[in-house]
Amino acid sequence: MKKLILGVALTAGSLAFAQTTGSSSSPVRFGIKGGMNVASLSKDASLEDQKSKIGFNAGVFANIPLASSFSVQPEVLYSQYGAKVKSTDEFTALGTTTRNVESYSTHLDYIAVPVMFQYNFVPNFYVEAGPEFGFLVSAKNKGDRTTTVTNGSGTTTSSASYTDDINKDNLNTFNFGIGLGAGYYFTDNLGITARYVAGVTDVAKNRPNGSDATRNNTFQVGLAYKF
Repeated sequence: MKKLILGVALTAGSLAFAQTTGSSSSPVRFGIKGGMNVASLSKDASLEDQKSKIGFNAGVFANIPLASSFSVQPEVLYSQYGAKVKSTDEFTALGTTTRNVESYSTHLDYIAVPVMFQYNFVPNFYVEAGPEFGFLVSAKNKGDRTTTVTNGSGTTTSSASYTDDINKDNLNTFNFGIGLGAGYYFTDNLGITARYVAGVTDVAKNRPNGSDATRNNTFQVGLAYKF
């Protein structure tokens, strides 16, 4: 809760600063943005096959000029992180072979508060870097499980879909990452954005000593509209 309050306070402070700079020759611009996340989790050796998961991000921002070519852009986004996982388990006992194939997506949804520092090479093109503070709001596994049983009588296959809540007590509800990106505005209002966010904090809480951390990573691409 303290970290959530800190993130909200940081955003509120940036917006308050925006109000005080609004009378400059380069006024503060507010806007909305949204797009696609290609999210992954840093490799977990216990998982057989782990791939990226498609999600989305959407929210609001304020672009605050600091100098002729520099600005700071705080944002508040709903952002979907996670990964796709496929695992296979097969064993034989008393002449019967059982094969379990499981394919599921880990959905980790955050309220993300990026604070990007932007440099404009030309008025319509910028590069950016800065921290992102994330607050976990939802954690689920959604997938399908197929079981194939083979014995002297033949082969039978059964499948089932499931959605399981992940116990948040086992997860860090605060996520910190570093973002690097760029953007181009086709008009004074409409632009395309791209950003990569590399996670710093471990997704799991109370991980055993010697275990590798699992971190959120995502590539984002989308559209932004300034009012």
